[in-house]
Amino acid sequence: MSETDKAVSDEESLARAKLVSETAKIPWLDLQRFFANGTAVFVALELDLVEAAYQVSIDNATQVKQWQIDGVLGAVTDGLAIEWLEKDTLVWSVVVRPWVLVQAIK
Repeated sequence: MSETDKAVSDEESLARAKLVSETAKIPWLDLQRFFANGTAVFVALELDLVEAAYQVSIDNATQVKQWQIDGVLGAVTDGLAIEWLEKDTLVWSVVVRPWVLVQAIK
């Protein structure tokens, strides 16, 4: 591995570790304002929340678009927001400004 490759790998590892440290469990109710202003992003259970946050943070438009097409990442829908609110759902969340990525806890 070249020094450049190692530096990139170290940067990616640090960025992912930072995102892991910034995740939190939070009631969906506490995130309503982000839903209301359109910055809450749904992450499906089959997608790793930190990986999704990392790809969004580096603006990997190709991967993000594919996840949107696959239906595993996208805006929180009205229906989902209501369901989570009614069930008092606890979600994992992480902020990648201006977005708040949220994933229901299994």
